[in-house]
Amino acid sequence: MKNYFDLTGRVAIVTGCSTGLGVQMAKALANQGCNIVCLARRKEKVEENAAMLEKDYGVKAIGVVCDVTKTETVEAAVDEILAKMGRIDILINNAGTGAVAPAEDITDAQFGNEIDIDLFGTFKMARAVAKKAMIPAGYGRIINIASMYGLVGNKIAPASPYHAAKGGVVNLTRALAAEWGDKGITVNAICPGYFETPLTVETLQSEFFQNYARTMIPMARYGKEGELDVGAIFLASPASTYVNGVILPIDGGYTCM
Repeated sequence: MKNYFDLTGRVAIVTGCSTGLGVQMAKALANQGCNIVCLARRKEKVEENAAMLEKDYGVKAIGVVCDVTKTETVEAAVDEILAKMGRIDILINNAGTGAVAPAEDITDAQFGNEIDIDLFGTFKMARAVAKKAMIPAGYGRIINIASMYGLVGNKIAPASPYHAAKGGVVNLTRALAAEWGDKGITVNAICPGYFETPLTVETLQSEFFQNYARTMIPMARYGKEGELDVGAIFLASPASTYVNGVILPIDGGYTCM
């Protein structure tokens, strides 16, 4: 029987792979046989996660320290990965941040930082990986982690810089998909809704949020661990050869209303 989602021998970079959704997606790809590069700013975290992936899934995994806002460190990280792993087949651009404050109180620094990490960092990683690895190989899967907030506004937590940056990621995805599609590279985006992570679990389990969810989310609940993974596995796999420039909300229906 054919396994459409087999990633044995492939190499994936997951940025923001220190905690939360990044680690969850790294585990999901490793479970399909994919070798993993855990990339983030905290050395001890990426090395710890790489060791865990090797032990639990029997794949090759390395930790690479990189600040996606700094072009020179992005370029050096990609060179290091190619030297150690020999190839890069998949890039999941997951590194991100989120400033929450009323728009009238947002500082220039907050807005600039959001764009720098979420949007420009996504572009810098995609540019380096495409140029050095994917275009020469004639193959690549780039998955940008945007947000449902890149598609709509919200009334629960004012975060205009985050909306702007993630909206940029959505259309950057389309632009790169159009440009690199004939080079064997697909570029797609996932727009997660509310998901449980160590940082969000307290808020999501509050009575206030539970009431909000029943009104605003058609499925009346937040996303559980693992429910984002299937989208990443599909878009990273050989099964998605003709899927390009797609914006995939995984949000329990939040953006359908």
